[in-house]
Amino acid sequence: MVKVIVRDKETIQEAVRRFGKLVMRSGLKKEMRRRKFYEKPSDIKRRARLRAERRAQKARLS
Repeated sequence: MVKVIVRDKETIQEAVRRFGKLVMRSGLKKEMRRRKFYEKPSDIKRRARLRAERRAQKARLS
């Protein structure tokens, strides 16, 4: 869970901006986007396999 404590003499806009950065860094936004729609387990495995293949191909080229 991401918590932001508003500092002395800090505006709400600054606190909200800081909160947004913390959410981005924690990966929460990416996770929410990923869970927005149901994805079949076979699609998850297929995407992981394709990602691994691309990574292996990139390693061979370097």
